[in-house]
Amino acid sequence: MDASSDPYLPYDGGGDCIPLRELHKRGTHYTMTNGGSINSSTHLLDLLDEPIPGVGTYDDFHTIDWVREKCKDRERHRRINSKKKESAWEMTKSLYDAWSGWLVVTLTGLASGALAGLIDIAADWMTDLKEGICLSALWYNHEQCCWGSNETTFEERDKCPQWKTWAELIIGQAEGPGSYIMNYIMYIFWALSFAFLAVSLVKVFAPYACGSGIPEIKTILSGFIIRGYLGKWTLMIKTITLVLAVASGLSLGKEGPLVHVACCCGNIFSYLFPKYSTNEAKKREVLSAASAAGVSVAFGAPIGGVLFSLEEVSYYFPLKTLWRSFFAALVAAFVLRSINPFGNSRLVLFYVEYHTPWYLFELFPFILLGVFGGLWGAFFIRANIAWCRRRKSTRFGKYPVLEVIVVAAITAVIAFPNPYTRLNTSELIKELFTDCGPLESSSLCDYRNDMNASKIVDDIPDRPAGLGVYSAIWQLCLALIFKIIMTVFTFGIKVPSGLFIPSMAIGAIAGRIVGIAVEQLAYYHHDWFIFKEWCEVGADCITPGLYAMVGAAACLGGVTRMTVSLVVIVFELTGGLEYIVPLMAAVMTSKWVGDAFGREGIYEAHIRLNGYPFLDAKEEFTHTTLAADVMRPRRNDPPLAVLTQDNMTVDDIENMINETSYNGFPVIMSKESQRLVGFALRRDLTIAIESARKKQEGIVGSSRVCFAQHTPSLPAESPRPLKLRSILDMSPFTVTDHTPMEIVVDIFRKLGLRQCLVTHNGIVLGIITKKNILEHLEQLKQHVEPLAPPWHYNKKRYPPSYGPDGKPRPRFNNVQLNPIDEEREETEEEVHLLNSTTL
Repeated sequence: MDASSDPYLPYDGGGDCIPLRELHKRGTHYTMTNGGSINSSTHLLDLLDEPIPGVGTYDDFHTIDWVREKCKDRERHRRINSKKKESAWEMTKSLYDAWSGWLVVTLTGLASGALAGLIDIAADWMTDLKEGICLSALWYNHEQCCWGSNETTFEERDKCPQWKTWAELIIGQAEGPGSYIMNYIMYIFWALSFAFLAVSLVKVFAPYACGSGIPEIKTILSGFIIRGYLGKWTLMIKTITLVLAVASGLSLGKEGPLVHVACCCGNIFSYLFPKYSTNEAKKREVLSAASAAGVSVAFGAPIGGVLFSLEEVSYYFPLKTLWRSFFAALVAAFVLRSINPFGNSRLVLFYVEYHTPWYLFELFPFILLGVFGGLWGAFFIRANIAWCRRRKSTRFGKYPVLEVIVVAAITAVIAFPNPYTRLNTSELIKELFTDCGPLESSSLCDYRNDMNASKIVDDIPDRPAGLGVYSAIWQLCLALIFKIIMTVFTFGIKVPSGLFIPSMAIGAIAGRIVGIAVEQLAYYHHDWFIFKEWCEVGADCITPGLYAMVGAAACLGGVTRMTVSLVVIVFELTGGLEYIVPLMAAVMTSKWVGDAFGREGIYEAHIRLNGYPFLDAKEEFTHTTLAADVMRPRRNDPPLAVLTQDNMTVDDIENMINETSYNGFPVIMSKESQRLVGFALRRDLTIAIESARKKQEGIVGSSRVCFAQHTPSLPAESPRPLKLRSILDMSPFTVTDHTPMEIVVDIFRKLGLRQCLVTHNGIVLGIITKKNILEHLEQLKQHVEPLAPPWHYNKKRYPPSYGPDGKPRPRFNNVQLNPIDEEREETEEEVHLLNSTTL
């Protein structure tokens, strides 16, 4: 199916893919998830037939068959092992195959670390470009420009003759109203230029490069096919536009998109190895390792990256994938450390060292920060999803460039006057995390020194706040409101936009304000019973930077609903291993509070908004419906389209393919028996028939198609039959009509099925696809009554296979049951047999 001709498939890379509310418009059996597995006791293809090129592959916007892919890999592995003793060359091929997994994750880690270092350096330089330029070396950012200057003072360490603001270059003034206005104008100009260039590149060259990428990565790792989403053009444009988007000053981060960048690297390198290029399930093992490498370089947290891949994005995570994810994260972190993009000889920008331990009474404000994080997460998810839904349903969504320009303009105009919003978000978080030492000149550390200290020490006692601190608190309150509002409207626009850093910034601002408040409370009321034991006069009791760190973790946890991986990421990010308990308390509180308003994190909410076929393993199915309540066809639907194993011609099958949009067909023994034989995919049938017409003589429209092992006897004048047993799935998954949907959903989640056939005493009644399950779950969420019962289903009871006389009942294509009198014996049920020609 051509994606360009289908209005429900993505048109601009924004992830607008088949909304659930539109699924019924595409026909009952049009699905992205029909398919078949492979017989576990046989080869993928019949041993007597040559493999047919193209069979077993997938179209765009379809779901892979995990069972078939795993069986293909086992067969490939057995074939390699059986040949490795034949010659030295075969042994070499066997070793290459065994080591290819480690090679591909090594290459992925190297590329991810290199690109992350490049993005960090370029983003820092372009962010400072909005304020001025270094005349001595144009490629230096502000900090690097002043490193070698001998004319820098301690109080004004960011000022040096080599660095010139735009006002100094254009109008020759460094101070005054004219200088301020000129710098303001140039700040807005550069912000709009970067934003316009970013959205233009995304729209023209790689529509899939927009957004965070994590919702789509989760969907792809669950088995969905999105061609081009992890391609080389997407990688190139996302790398460039990520730098531009961050430099524009928009309320977004680069950490989420770095996961997308790393997965692009993993996908590209997997094509160098046949083991992964020809197997979609194996390729997803590489993508899981790549996502770990992406978080590793985004936060400088290798272990946190592995846990993030396991907890948040991966659908299938075997033990060997855990090892390779760990190795990929290690390699990526090593490369990033070698590049040293932050110039501090560390992996991260936020590394802090606190000199005071936390005390038991501080758990109360930490838990309050967790409550704030949960409330912020619930508010953000609802507000952002509502805005994104409105963007899709109004004309405003048709002008992505205009939207980005408007958001960037509002952000730049409001951000410049406030020094905390003008700062790069990462620099803001670093300043909020930093403890006030004797060498800090920030206004957040403007305390009144009322003690005569004879020497400089690391742990300065708590002091009363000065005017600079109170001024900073007001500016931080304004920055908090600004960040909350702008992040809601920024996440989801058509530029690369991550959510990790904005959420952490909001939590860090709130945490720093709470930390200063607790610090002043402890100073002025140190005789209260909660402070008396720990906060003596002249003691260093409260660390406001710690509250900022806890608040950042709480807000990020409230938005994403991560727990274990988030705690590990934060303590790796800051080096605060001693403060794991406060982090755990705040993160768990934020999750509980957020779950009280809805169990979906922001990524799951965007997956559901975009209509991706994703079954979340975290959701519990607590309803009492049965397989017969969900299967298709239903009462008003056309009968189930089936193939017979040896009674149909090539023309019959081609007509069925042309007249229907189903992606697979059950194969039965005959129209009379309706006994299940197997399952054939629409794509495989089309490819096999086209291949047979080209390569086999005598195959015409009247040729008999045979799915059986032995070809039936035909008249001498009959054309040559076409054997298609090689494409038939001989062991499709089946459930009975009385199987609880709780079990069916669990099977789909854990085995990654595309479809499951519903039978009764071996007779095919219908089919359940992944799309049908998603529709059913959506109806249950909206408290909609279940659809009408199936056309052949009545009171969940069926006649026995044998009649009262002990002889088998006759079977036809469609069986219509009359209402059953509960007091009558089951053998007296009346069965009305429909005309078999209605199929």
